Amino acid sequence: MVPLSFADQEFALVQGRALYWPREQALLVADLHLEKASWFAARGQMLPPYDSRETLERVALAIRETGARRVYTLGDNFHDQAGATRLEPHAAGMLAALTRVTEWVWITGNHDETLPPTIGGTVLDELPVGGIVLRHIAQPGESRAELSGHFHPKLRLTVRGRALARPCAVIGRDAAGGERMILPAFGALTGGMDAGAREILDALQPARSIDAVLPAGRKLAQFPLWRAAA
Repeated sequence: MVPLSFADQEFALVQGRALYWPREQALLVADLHLEKASWFAARGQMLPPYDSRETLERVALAIRETGARRVYTLGDNFHDQAGATRLEPHAAGMLAALTRVTEWVWITGNHDETLPPTIGGTVLDELPVGGIVLRHIAQPGESRAELSGHFHPKLRLTVRGRALARPCAVIGRDAAGGERMILPAFGALTGGMDAGAREILDALQPARSIDAVLPAGRKLAQFPLWRAAA
């Protein structure tokens, strides 16, 4: 885990994709996109059908690593509205166990605006916790501290002549010192949008600065993406 300060509170990046909030004993993950492979399979594009297992194993590992008692998912939990009905028995059992042993809150997203009552946990559109609003898509103009997902940000780098893309969080800071963060996608089959894409920068406005952050060994690396004109 790599320490990260945000909105005057201490967090930690876990697996480079999740966020642990010690004060709330909470793990935050965005964009699980469970059952993405089965969605593609129904349309003739065959992918290995184990993405939900792999994603839920990642969640279970992060819970063990952090000791989290709560899990907040930040939307697009399933790849489509019917995804929850396609979970095969093993993955369904894994999810049922995770929602039993934690206080699990599903924040819904644009891919899964409703979830079945049998899914376990609590289903909400958004949730304010400890002065921070949790939602799926960052709202331009939001004055509160905010944690969201949706954009699957990745930082693209060239290291020793090699092009690399790594999941990253993106943090916008406004002139008053307020902060808003977009988390990377956590799911096994999720792609990514360039962290400096216009859509991401616009979502975090108004801002004084916008940076990509990701683990570099045991430290946090920060890369400037945008600065307001002087």
